[in-house]
Amino acid sequence: MRTILIRATFPVRLSDLAKGTTAVIHDVDDANLNDPISRRLRELGFVRGEPVRVVAYGPIGGDPLLVQIGFTRFALRRAEAARVQVIPGELA
Repeated sequence: MRTILIRATFPVRLSDLAKGTTAVIHDVDDANLNDPISRRLRELGFVRGEPVRVVAYGPIGGDPLLVQIGFTRFALRRAEAARVQVIPGELA
């Protein structure tokens, strides 16, 4: 499992962040046209400029990830979190 520990100025995957890392959402990638998973992530609040924090990883293989946006926490599969591009270390 790869983790990003340094402050970056370029987007990285949410799934690559270390536990406790705060970031700002840059974009959500669509796997294909009208991708229902990416659309649902955006509906839940994974939109550009929103601060997000990795709260925890699951015990086996780091799946799922527990992430927090505002006061709401979400459990995401690694594949779902990999669609979200973030800029680590930034605060909104």
